[in-house]
Amino acid sequence: MAESPGQYTAKYVQETIDCLKAPYVAEGISRVVDAMVRARSEGRTIFFCGNGGSAATSSHMSQDIGKLTIVEGKKRFKTLSLTDPVSLILAWANDKSYAEIFAEQVKSHGTKGDVIIGISGSGNSPNVLRALEEARKLGMTTVGFIGMGGGKMSPLCDIPIVVPSNNMQHIEDIHHIMLHLLAAYLRDERAA
Repeated sequence: MAESPGQYTAKYVQETIDCLKAPYVAEGISRVVDAMVRARSEGRTIFFCGNGGSAATSSHMSQDIGKLTIVEGKKRFKTLSLTDPVSLILAWANDKSYAEIFAEQVKSHGTKGDVIIGISGSGNSPNVLRALEEARKLGMTTVGFIGMGGGKMSPLCDIPIVVPSNNMQHIEDIHHIMLHLLAAYLRDERAA
């Protein structure tokens, strides 16, 4: 017998909560906060990238970290979503390959000490992997918001946060919660 909408909702919410309670999610958030605060104090840039829903999360993260965390009289975070310059993305995809759309931007804008946050539910998005590879060559701190066991992405990340789920909706839910948690914490608790 099919579940009622109420039963399905209760199950879905509980599964999402269970993912969020994984101890290494909280530990990963603490490490990301430290990396982001260090980047802000050193005037470094924090880059974001992802595909599909994760591209929207990338844009959202860049906006929230860049704007929501502003505290009068304090240093601001420098943020850039590599998913946003559509004409540049299409030019790189057309002239080189879709796998290079973020890596080429990292090569142009990234410097040692910057931070890059790659977002991939599967952990296997070729263009996010390439961006992280180029970031590592430059001496950037690499962070991954990942799911499905971490895929190929986890070993490329100094700070991998792997949501313990194979359900893309739960993975994306947790990525959004982590985004809002980071932005609120950096605004409320870590203003420098």
